[in-house]
Amino acid sequence: MTSTPMNVSDQEHKLSVSHFILMGFPSIPQRQLLYFGLFFVTYTLTLTGNAAITCAVRADRGLHTPMYILLRNFSLLEIRYVTSTVPNMLANFLSTSKFITFVSCFTRFYFFFYFGYDEGFFLCFMAFDRYLAICRPLHYPRIMTQQLGTGLVVFGWSCGFILFLTPFILISQLPYCGPNIIHHFVCDPVPLMMLSCVEDTTTQSIYSAFNAFFMIGTLLFILCSYALVILAVVRMPTAAGKCKAFSTCASHLAVVTLFYGSILMMYVGPETGHTVKMQKIITLFYSVITPLCNPLIYSLRNKEMKDALRKIFRTEQGVHKI
Repeated sequence: MTSTPMNVSDQEHKLSVSHFILMGFPSIPQRQLLYFGLFFVTYTLTLTGNAAITCAVRADRGLHTPMYILLRNFSLLEIRYVTSTVPNMLANFLSTSKFITFVSCFTRFYFFFYFGYDEGFFLCFMAFDRYLAICRPLHYPRIMTQQLGTGLVVFGWSCGFILFLTPFILISQLPYCGPNIIHHFVCDPVPLMMLSCVEDTTTQSIYSAFNAFFMIGTLLFILCSYALVILAVVRMPTAAGKCKAFSTCASHLAVVTLFYGSILMMYVGPETGHTVKMQKIITLFYSVITPLCNPLIYSLRNKEMKDALRKIFRTEQGVHKI
C-alpha cells in the first residue's frame, strides 16, 4: 500500500503559524523589571511632553498658525506612533511567554509603519512651511491659507495609511509555517520575512523599493527646502534677521536629523547586515528616544512655545489651588 505524498501547500497550511514569540530584550527577571520601569517612565514622559504641546497650541490663539497647527498634529502623531509599540513592549517585560497572536503582530506592524510614514510627510510639510515663511514672506499668507493647511493635515494623516498597504499585504500573505520566534521587541518586517517558509525576493524588493522611495524622496524634499532657506538667510542684510531665521529652523532640523539619521540606517534595504542587537538599538532610537526628545527640542528652542506651555502649567496650578 503506497502513501500519497502531501502537497507542499497543504503542508504549509497544516503547519501555519497562529502566533509569534517576541523575544524583546532577553535577560534575568530582575533586569526585565528594571527595563519595565525605565521604559514606563520614558513612555509617560513622551505622552506628557507631546500632550502638553498639543494642548498649548490648542489653547493659545496666538499659535493658531500653519506652523504650530502642523506641530500640534505632529505631536499627536508622535503619541500614536510610540503607543503602537511601547505598551506591548511593557507587557512583554512582565510576561514569561512573550506570546503575541498573528493578527495582533501584523496589526501593530502595520500601524507602526503607517504612523512612521506619516511622520515623514509631516516633516516635509513643516519644511515647506518654513521655506515659504523665510523665502517667500510676502506671499506666505496668500499661499499658506487655512484651506491648504487643512489639506496638508488630511493628506499627511491619510497618505501613510494608503501607501503602506501594498508591502503590508504582501508580507502578511507570505506562508509562515515555523519557527515563530522573532528576535526583536516589535513585529518588524525584516525578521518576519526571514521567518517565512519561502524566500520571496519579489516581496523583499517591493518592500525595499517603497521604503527607499519614501525615505529618500521625503528627505530630499526637506534638504532642498532647507538649502533654499539657507541661501535666503545668507542674503539677509542684518545679523539679527539671520539669527531669528536660523532659530526658527533649528528645532525642525534637529528632529529631522534624529528621525532620518537612524531610520535610513535600518530600512532602506532589508539585508542591511546589522546584527540583531544593533537592529534593536536602532529601532529603539527612532521609535522611543526620538518621540521623547521632540517635545524638548521644540519647547526649549521656541520662545512662543515656552510662553504657551507656561500658561498651561499656570492654569493647572491655579485649578489645583482652588
